[in-house]
Amino acid sequence: MRRSNLFTKLTPLTAVALLATGCLNDGGSTTTGEAGTGNTSKTVEIMTGMTGDGLNAVKASLEPYAKEQGITIKWSPSDNFNQLIVTRVQGGNLPDIALFPQPGIMRDLAAKNRLAPLDDVLDMPALKSSMTPGTLEAGSKDGKLYGLMMSMNVKSLVFYPKQAFESAGYTAPKSIPELLALTDKIRAEGKTPWCLGIESGPATGWPATDWMEELVLKYGGPAKYDDWVNRKIKFDSPLVRQAAGTFEKIAFTEGNVLGGRKSISSNNFGTAGNPMFRNPPGCFMYKMGNFVAAKGFFPDDVLADIDNRVGIFGFPPATAGGENPVEGGGDLAGLFSKDNESAKKILQYMSSKDFGAAGAKTGAWLSPRKDFDVANYPSKTIQDIAKIAYGSTSLAFDGSDAMPGAVGSGTFWKGMTGWISGQQSLDQALKGIDDSWPAS
Repeated sequence: MRRSNLFTKLTPLTAVALLATGCLNDGGSTTTGEAGTGNTSKTVEIMTGMTGDGLNAVKASLEPYAKEQGITIKWSPSDNFNQLIVTRVQGGNLPDIALFPQPGIMRDLAAKNRLAPLDDVLDMPALKSSMTPGTLEAGSKDGKLYGLMMSMNVKSLVFYPKQAFESAGYTAPKSIPELLALTDKIRAEGKTPWCLGIESGPATGWPATDWMEELVLKYGGPAKYDDWVNRKIKFDSPLVRQAAGTFEKIAFTEGNVLGGRKSISSNNFGTAGNPMFRNPPGCFMYKMGNFVAAKGFFPDDVLADIDNRVGIFGFPPATAGGENPVEGGGDLAGLFSKDNESAKKILQYMSSKDFGAAGAKTGAWLSPRKDFDVANYPSKTIQDIAKIAYGSTSLAFDGSDAMPGAVGSGTFWKGMTGWISGQQSLDQALKGIDDSWPAS
């Protein structure tokens, strides 16, 4: 789950249901951005679910270019993006560009012919050679690109207290068996290997779904991962049970987690990793997305000296040297106004390797392009995070965000919480999630 999605007020399932009601108008928009009208407007409305530092980073990168081109950007941010974009499409009040935080609704709009394909707008050969693997596929529908990933987040990360970790002689594992061996080694030395917390108010459980998604992706690869997300593979399956078995070894083995298994469901995810930075460290590894290395999560004194205090490695593949996909996400730019030349210019600039230089310097934005100059990032830590994605074999979107809302942000969260807290067996949790999957 993305941090920005913690407050989404409409689940993907509900939004898709609205799109499928038949209330959508198959004609063009009634706004000045209407497809087919030869729009020459110099104003481009961009609707987005991005807010705060992330949105400010995009503005810093895009607005100087727009000004040079004589284009005025009208920003329409909303923390209720999913519901609002559906409402606006139903009412024929379309923005020129929308930045989709998830591919699901974007693909449904593409299927309804409400989004313009970008294959003739963007330099596709250049993008195919420069984008992080998997990012173009995330924005595609039926072989055509409808959503350009213009920002990226990375979740396949393990943070550690750099000086203590290295002084102890520990090194980044190159496979899941090596990760388990490192866990055993740290515990055998009388130290605690992991910090882990899944408490998140009404969203409690989502960090545990990230663990399961990570392991399903590593063991099954992107194809089986997608099959699982799309219900072609059930939760009660050998693949998911293999992932659960590895998580159980890490999280349930006595001495592996600070506070023990009983503390995981009540330990807040945002600060669960902070004991790493005690002297001596309360734990030596903490799995979380890149956003945690920011104000409000890691302590201020750690952030002020992040390159010396924080180490990071990518969650390792199933086997050393094997396929190494990463879990993550990003915002996908879709075009409603296919005849608006100003909107196309904005998208073309978003697709360039120059886009994002100013925003990257804030530390709140990552480029999905492998050829992006990592010197633009303000710290080696953020550079390393980006390189983990750039060096992956593929990037896969957060699975629970793409599942029906009743599952992804419902029974999956609850089932993981129940299992971890000991209130349910794994059998009960998997069956409950499978039984909750909507019939259609």
